[in-house]
Amino acid sequence: MKVLVIGGGAREHALCRSLSLDPDVTALYCAPGNAGIAEVAELRPVDALDGDAVARLATELGAGLVVVGPEAPLVAGVADAVRAAGIPCFGPSGEAARLEGSKAFAKDVMAGAGVPTARSYVCTTPAEIDEALDAFGAPYVVKDDGLAAGKGVVVTEDVDVARAHALSCGRVVIEEFLDGPEVSLFAITDGTTVLPLQPAQDFKRALDGDAGPNTGGMGAYSPLPWADPKLVDEVLETVLQPTVDELRRRGTPFSGLLYAGLAITSRGVRVIEFNARFGDPETQVVLARLKTPLAGVLLASANGTLDTLPPLNWRDDAAVTVVIASHNYPDTPRTGDPIDGLADVAAQDGPDAYVLHAGTRAEGDTVVSAGGRVLSVTATGKDLTAARERAYTALGRIRLDGSQHRTDIALEAARS
Repeated sequence: MKVLVIGGGAREHALCRSLSLDPDVTALYCAPGNAGIAEVAELRPVDALDGDAVARLATELGAGLVVVGPEAPLVAGVADAVRAAGIPCFGPSGEAARLEGSKAFAKDVMAGAGVPTARSYVCTTPAEIDEALDAFGAPYVVKDDGLAAGKGVVVTEDVDVARAHALSCGRVVIEEFLDGPEVSLFAITDGTTVLPLQPAQDFKRALDGDAGPNTGGMGAYSPLPWADPKLVDEVLETVLQPTVDELRRRGTPFSGLLYAGLAITSRGVRVIEFNARFGDPETQVVLARLKTPLAGVLLASANGTLDTLPPLNWRDDAAVTVVIASHNYPDTPRTGDPIDGLADVAAQDGPDAYVLHAGTRAEGDTVVSAGGRVLSVTATGKDLTAARERAYTALGRIRLDGSQHRTDIALEAARS
């Protein structure tokens, strides 16, 4: 089949890389894509937020499947427009994507589904904000109710910082702090059947030792050697399936990728947040370990036939990805800097290590930075130690002036 992927980040590059390796994919397109995706897919221009434009492009290309990567097009209803054109689409409806688009909506769904999560207040006035902050105390967890590209959450011991962020958001969710390690668990669903993937852990803070500001994610790894082997089954039973069932009961079935951000607390598993799409950078490591061809699984989700698929097949290898970010990320990142060394990684480290592009563009024969998170250097190995060594060796070949990366991705897990 012909597949069209919507988006232009490292998540979409990871998706396109996996789809390009699928023998059932006869043609692969990405809109708008980036300099790295151009190596595995044919790029087309499109306004990713314009559902009619995406549907027209898919029709022109004769696409048999459209995969919507980022959250903003999903919340804008792009998947609805594609489906209205009679084309199978992997991604939830705009109404169901409110699970990510509104933290307050997600909390309401979790309450209806009996899903364990942090106690919270939805606040719209300064008085409500002060009351909620006082009720929970430090550390304060303040979440912008809407989409914020992974940077709408502040966790701080400073009440003034927490209050300032809350006031800047308009509508805000303030909740209790959840202790314990965090886990990302993706599940592919057709609105009834839920197919969990392998868990991963990402690193949201900008600096080593989980210091610095929140970012969209600075690296990830999978599997999790320290996690309970029964974790996936438990989350499927207590979180994923009840949420999908509740949304279907409400008349807004969720078809696509359901992402549960979890805290493994002293009181058990708690949901931190839901996303309505593959997460970045966790997708990079999860797909690196998936042996089952991807296109058929995504199409089964779009067509409502997930229950007919055999179990997913996974590699035993571990995977690690390390994000290279621009100077001054996540504040006001510098762009337009040339990137050198990409060919060296391809020549010396493949196929066990490779570079997925996030914020890049081509200027003639030169690839330059075009965003805050620029590259995801991804590697596999027999264990996390081997995967880490390959990822950081490959990363060392890349030169981007003023760039930054964490040096401790998967370090503690590799020692466990």
